[in-house]
Amino acid sequence: MLRYLLGLALLALAAPQAYAQLLPESDTEAAAPAADPFGRETPRGTVTGLLGALAAQDYARAASFIQPTDEDAAGGPEQGAQLARQLEAALDAGGTLAPFGVLSNEPGGRIDDGLPPDREQVGSLGGEEAAPILLARSEAAEGAAIWRISSETISGLPTEAAAIDPEASVAGEGFTVAGAPVRDWGLLLGIAAGSFLLFWLISLAILALMRRVVTDQEQSPVFRLAHAALPPLSLFLAVVSFQIWAGSVEASIIARQTLLRYIGIVAWVALAWFALRLIDAVSRVITARMERRERRQAVSVVLLLRRAAKVVLLAVAFVAILDTLGLDVTTGIAALGIGGIALALGAQKTIENLVGSVSVIADRPIQVGDFCRVGDVLGTVEDIGMRSTRLRTNERTIVTIPNADFSSRQIENYSTRDRFLFNPTIGVEYGISAAKLREGVEVIERVLMEHEKVNSDGARARFKNFGPSSLDIEVFSYILESDFAASLVVRQELLLTIFERLEQAGLSIAFPTQKIFVVQDDEGAASSEPRA
Repeated sequence: MLRYLLGLALLALAAPQAYAQLLPESDTEAAAPAADPFGRETPRGTVTGLLGALAAQDYARAASFIQPTDEDAAGGPEQGAQLARQLEAALDAGGTLAPFGVLSNEPGGRIDDGLPPDREQVGSLGGEEAAPILLARSEAAEGAAIWRISSETISGLPTEAAAIDPEASVAGEGFTVAGAPVRDWGLLLGIAAGSFLLFWLISLAILALMRRVVTDQEQSPVFRLAHAALPPLSLFLAVVSFQIWAGSVEASIIARQTLLRYIGIVAWVALAWFALRLIDAVSRVITARMERRERRQAVSVVLLLRRAAKVVLLAVAFVAILDTLGLDVTTGIAALGIGGIALALGAQKTIENLVGSVSVIADRPIQVGDFCRVGDVLGTVEDIGMRSTRLRTNERTIVTIPNADFSSRQIENYSTRDRFLFNPTIGVEYGISAAKLREGVEVIERVLMEHEKVNSDGARARFKNFGPSSLDIEVFSYILESDFAASLVVRQELLLTIFERLEQAGLSIAFPTQKIFVVQDDEGAASSEPRA
């Protein structure tokens, strides 16, 4: 059955590729138009391609990402390159573009921005009016729908960049790295470092103040949470501040967008760092409380939830970082889903043990240190793990029971008893009178009533049976002790007192005996016949 399900999953994954191979070549070409060589199918692809062309100072290629007006189109490739230079100069002078992660990666763009379906806002130009930078969707010569900087945005460039000489701007850049002047890189990195240093000092000052105010720092949940949260929080706030300040700095748009794109990775690292430290701090606080209350199962649950939360958090952060880097994570997530199904099918026992451990921890039939019987195993619980539970037997061996089996077995916990049963059967010798036997019953019952560790409610002694070699008196009572060793002491005291009182009353404890009767027949031969 498991192989059948796995086969269906793999077949579903491979079906689209197999169907595409079966189609005739002409049908395949008709179904999917040719891909745009410049990657302009999505707003994110257009902005990324434009920045790449500007960084390489390939203004002829950058012109491919601009929708020229009819007048500009008549100027030919040189006019298109000139427009690209002017657009770059306007962006460097205070224009902004949306960060990489905010840009839509869908062919249809965003549909909830209030703009027409063929328009997408990706930034704004500098200046007093801050005109928006719009992308226009149109059809390329190859038939694919592409996004380009709209002609309306290009028409606004002369007003925004009238005093900018593109040639002089490029010539005055000096030494460049990755398409941007070194001074711009230094300015932006200095802003980022200054932001982090500022918030780091603030966090240190807050922690120093809390150390003076909070006396018992180890037992204070507020101090622990603050100590865990402030360092990564300072890094995250520095990233947010840089994203706010970078938009108003007159620096190369290439440097700004590059740092804004990859500083998103720092933001995800800061969030993951913050969440991991917060999870550890919260789990320590809860664990300390559970240990003070001696709730050991709850401690195991907290540890399991902490590990699961960390795994989920790291997976989300990893996927987000891959998306920031521009990698397509959809296929990877689908593959992980299929791999997860296969892994789950192959690890059923492990999953059953994890579920069993949650059942044992939540139901709490036993705790570490309890003396119990699990099935036919008798011993003391030494550890309740995520996969199995270990018991130390009276022979000092360790028995490991998988939690899936452990939770389904009958568990008898001796450590939770509030009292111990005292139920011996005492046999006195035959040959005594009924009155003497009645006296013996009263003696035993009096011993029970007089002892302070015996529950008088329901305590009794009754003549039960004519045994094979004794007159049996059954004793029924409870010893008021929860500790097994202490109950043995009380049991011994009761038995010795009963023995002494019976001796004083002239009654003896019977032991197994046999009587042999010898019968002689008429011929003088003797035969023996045992009689009880």
